[in-house]
Amino acid sequence: MNAVEIEAAISDLAQQPFDPAEFPYAFLEAFGNKATTIKRLRSGASNKSDLGGVLQTNNIHIAVADGGAVTQTLEALKASPATSRAKARFILATDGVDFEAEDLENGETVACTYEAFPDHFGFFLPLAGISTVKQLRDSSFDIRATSRLNRLYVELLKDNPDWGTEHQRHEMNHFMARLIFCFFAEDTDIFSGSGLFTDTVARMSARDSANTHEVISEIFHAMNTKQAERAAAGIPRWADGFPYVNGGLFSGSVEVPRFSKIARSYLLHIGGLDWTQINPDIFGSMIQAVADDEERGSLGMHYTSVPNILKVLNPLFLDDLREKLEEAGDNPRKLLNLRNRMAKIRVFDPACGSGNFLVIAYKQMRAIEADINQRRGEPNRPTDIPLTNFRGIELRDFSAEIARLALIIAEYQCDLLYRGKKLALAEFLPLDSENWITCGNALRLDWLSICPPTGTGVKLHADDLFESPLDQAQIDFENEGGETYICGNPPYLGSTWQTKEQKQDLDRIFGSRTKTWKTLDYVAGWFMKAADYGLHTPTVAAFVTTNSICQGQQVSILWPLIFDTGHEIVFAHTSFKWANLASYNAGVTVAIVAIANNLQSTKKIYSLSNANQTALKEVDTINAYLVAGKNIIVCPTDRIMSGLSKMDNGNKPVDGGHLLLEPDEVPILLLNEEEKSLFIRRYVGSQELINGRLRYCIWITDANRERAENIPSINRRIALVRDERLRSTKKMTRDTAERPHAFQQVRQTGDETLLVVPRVSSENRDYLPCAIMEPGAIMSDKVFALYDAPLWNLALIVSRLHWVWIGAVCVRLEMRFSYSNTLGWNTFPVPTLTEKNKADLTRCAENILLAREAHFPATIADLYDPEKMPADLRHAHEQNDEVLERIYIGRRFKNDTERLEKLFDLYTKMTATPNSAAKAKREAS
Repeated sequence: MNAVEIEAAISDLAQQPFDPAEFPYAFLEAFGNKATTIKRLRSGASNKSDLGGVLQTNNIHIAVADGGAVTQTLEALKASPATSRAKARFILATDGVDFEAEDLENGETVACTYEAFPDHFGFFLPLAGISTVKQLRDSSFDIRATSRLNRLYVELLKDNPDWGTEHQRHEMNHFMARLIFCFFAEDTDIFSGSGLFTDTVARMSARDSANTHEVISEIFHAMNTKQAERAAAGIPRWADGFPYVNGGLFSGSVEVPRFSKIARSYLLHIGGLDWTQINPDIFGSMIQAVADDEERGSLGMHYTSVPNILKVLNPLFLDDLREKLEEAGDNPRKLLNLRNRMAKIRVFDPACGSGNFLVIAYKQMRAIEADINQRRGEPNRPTDIPLTNFRGIELRDFSAEIARLALIIAEYQCDLLYRGKKLALAEFLPLDSENWITCGNALRLDWLSICPPTGTGVKLHADDLFESPLDQAQIDFENEGGETYICGNPPYLGSTWQTKEQKQDLDRIFGSRTKTWKTLDYVAGWFMKAADYGLHTPTVAAFVTTNSICQGQQVSILWPLIFDTGHEIVFAHTSFKWANLASYNAGVTVAIVAIANNLQSTKKIYSLSNANQTALKEVDTINAYLVAGKNIIVCPTDRIMSGLSKMDNGNKPVDGGHLLLEPDEVPILLLNEEEKSLFIRRYVGSQELINGRLRYCIWITDANRERAENIPSINRRIALVRDERLRSTKKMTRDTAERPHAFQQVRQTGDETLLVVPRVSSENRDYLPCAIMEPGAIMSDKVFALYDAPLWNLALIVSRLHWVWIGAVCVRLEMRFSYSNTLGWNTFPVPTLTEKNKADLTRCAENILLAREAHFPATIADLYDPEKMPADLRHAHEQNDEVLERIYIGRRFKNDTERLEKLFDLYTKMTATPNSAAKAKREAS
């Protein structure tokens, strides 16, 4: 269950009559516990409560209290030995009137009436495996509002299916934006009288909902009609209390979908929420999913935390503004200069979604401006920061509408906070009709027209703030001489998952620049557009991006094009999880990369330490791998640069599985011992190597093909391979149907000693998996192998130095390593090794293998679990790293950053010989 679904279940529970016996089980069920789990608790099989309550190990201890004894019962739960033994995180006590709970991990508490406990559902989200942040717990309202709006949306579409079609989807989304504004306005005194909208609908619409749509339509009509024109427009007296709003929000059609009794009830319940609590930082990103069929299934999982967004905005420009504020002190002239500068800053998000980055940037700037005004003795001064300086492009029209609405709400809330209610209300209505969020494809629109750096663009003539054109919007709100900062979180999409239209988008941007653009992630388009924008004006652009554009082959495709425009990486945040509200905090691994052409002498690299604290390092240059060092590009090459043994691919069967065998399939072939010895080999891929899985293959050489075909059980499988290959759409595969007895690609004779490295492995291990396979084993195409190579090569592969090199230059699948021989091994910088060096490293490799052998039959996965790694094996690896790193610099490296910097320095020297880099690139292509 996601957060929105949990909120709905909790709210339903609170509305039902309190049942003391059933409450604990119903509460746990609302947080996603399965029926089997609840059944075990009911039976006592897993319920270890010593107070007659319900105790779920590692989660919560619940007890129903006697009337008026909730506090005492909570204290008893806290003191309970069973609570401690079961390591319960939460304790909860209620008597159906009062409700109290405590998080024993951090000491936070909840105390409220029973009916109000759904307001605190975010407090308990860890029960569902959802990691939360304080901001979310403090703003559970946004999830509650999203949940109810989603129910209303779905219910309306049931009775108005036409409103869900492509033709009317925009009207439906526009209707929802109008409702959100009304709910907010009636609770914040924008409408005179609390609850004006909800109360009017309740009073004027029939209980059977027959005329609910007509009542709402009249209200919308009133808010688009000036007071002086209302009599002529026929506005009924009961609707005359609504103010004139304009700004395009209520212009155009005022048609409203028909309401069922259930939909009317949902509407009134939504109006009953306290909309003063709305947080536009969060709400926009959640509500956009309501109107998106694809996203509704994951409703509530798209929350983006403010701390993550500030990882972009702070180093982009907010830190600088705060530093200038600190420097200004109480100097009126310096404060005025800073305020004037801020009034001209444009923040441009060309993938703005529901406006999170723009809203947070606006609120942070208003806070700085308020401090300036306070120091200058002008606390109630109107803001000089116009909303129109917060520009955005968004593909989906509803998200674009929500972005504008979120900014309008943020402006009102800031005015309320910094200027007081009277002034905030006096200047809020009517809304402006200026259009500063454009709906369209950011990779096809001209950014210079949407956010012109010199204020010379052509103004978009539109009376409707909430009616963005789908084609190019050219807008110009005077702002001569201001700074422009580009930011956002564009869609990532690796090449495999891009649609035809998205491929065309990238082709338009990269097609004339490079022939190899097709492997780029979709987000690369935003970086290139930002670099092109920067050719016309000094700017800084910072995007959240998949870390894959800073790893592997994409680096050599994208970053030379960026650097050729005169841009450099001016700050970066290395890989971290961009968390959302999915269970167990699922999230994509991202980096933040900022490029600029107004080159700065000091660059900044941010990274998360092992303690999850942000560390900052100031450097002269940041390369495309987000490492301090020259802008070197590591290109895949077939030439081994450091005198290492050759690493080759494994063998590729392309057999439809007919040459591969599970252990229980071998006896079915009915082979005698000689035939088994001749034709059956152990088969090793990544899973077999790491997890010790046992698999076999049928391995037939040309020399013994005839004998194999005379064995009926093997011949049947050979025939199936032939049929499989003949059905292939690939010519090369069909051609190998003539040799169905053999793997399609054969890299070994089958008699070599092998050093084997998996293609894909977990980043959680401190060392890359590598193992020795005795002669006879056959390697799959899921591994790389060194055939009959000296053992000292293993010492290099399993070193920490190689681990950090692979992590930087090879592709990652999420955070997992995707190894490459041409990119990771052939380029690995190694100083010239003496014979003594090789002997020392050979001894280190032997010690590692002996330490593994001492723990037989433990697998690689068992031995290299970072929490359970045997002490003798860890010592052997530490000794290996000691020996190797002394070869590099005469001592141990201080950390991985120092390791990478040294490796890139060596690589730069390795490729500094005439034409060496170009030669490597030619070989790779």
